[in-house]
Amino acid sequence: SFPKKVLQMKFSLSLCLSLTILAHSDKRIRKNMNKVDKRMLEAVADLHEIPQGAFSLRKNGESAERRSSANIIIEPKKDKPGIDIIVKAGTKNESVHMPVIITKTGVEDLVYNDFYIGDNADVEIVAGCGIHNCGSEESRHDGIHSFFVGKNARVKYTEKHFGSGEGDGSRNMNPTTVINIGEGGYMEMDTTQIEGIDSTKRVTTAKLSDDATLIIREKLMTHGKQRADTDFTVDLNGKNSAANVISRSVAKDESSQLFLSTINGNNICNGHTECDAIIMDKAHVAAVPKITANHIDASLIHEAAIGKIAGEQLIKLMTLGLSEQEAEEQIVNGFLK
Repeated sequence: SFPKKVLQMKFSLSLCLSLTILAHSDKRIRKNMNKVDKRMLEAVADLHEIPQGAFSLRKNGESAERRSSANIIIEPKKDKPGIDIIVKAGTKNESVHMPVIITKTGVEDLVYNDFYIGDNADVEIVAGCGIHNCGSEESRHDGIHSFFVGKNARVKYTEKHFGSGEGDGSRNMNPTTVINIGEGGYMEMDTTQIEGIDSTKRVTTAKLSDDATLIIREKLMTHGKQRADTDFTVDLNGKNSAANVISRSVAKDESSQLFLSTINGNNICNGHTECDAIIMDKAHVAAVPKITANHIDASLIHEAAIGKIAGEQLIKLMTLGLSEQEAEEQIVNGFLK
């Protein structure tokens, strides 16, 4: 029994040491964050405190903090800016938080992040970028994320974009997402951009193997003279693969939006793409859904609808005591939920 007790003591000491290092790391991160940093983190990643588990924070074009867990390894790339996120096979009920914040004017950030999700893993990944620009120069973040989802693995990926600041400098983001889903794999991708981004071009490409599934949900709102382009391309290469791409957007003032969605059915598969948009004021919205069947048993559907807020809805809410502006806000918020 003596060796067993020694091993238990070693494990306890190792655990205590790890927890101590973790506590000091979290304390240092909190100390180095100001009010703007904290507000950005809350907006893009729903973080009020430093999360447990794997974590990576990028600030003003540089890595600010990085932490791995027992089953999720985060390593810096050696040849270009970015990180590799490696989730071990069979990992369950774990998450990765990897927000990006820019709080200086004139920062142009380009980063490459690759995700390797092991077979039979089930993981949640929370990303997002916040830009606070109070200066006169452009601040921009271009993130290129590549996903390699293993056999029978499941991934929930959440990405939020947010901008603020009173400066004349623009706040621009151009996220690119490349998705490869292995046999029986499943990925759910939620993207949200509701406020403060002057220009964005969101490009997503996906290739699905046998029995793989991809669900994409986009929520978007533009105002002023903002511009937002979305371009989804999904190749259903595997037998019994499936994809569902849904976009909800609101365009206000003189803003403009372009929604492109292409689903290629290259095998026995099911695909659906849908775009619903509310247009207000002098805005412009274009929706171009495209489906291509390259197999006799490919079942594909596309839908697109653009329209203004119905007058009946406004009147109904205004009879309950809301002003016209308050009624519009209620309808828009409900539409984007």
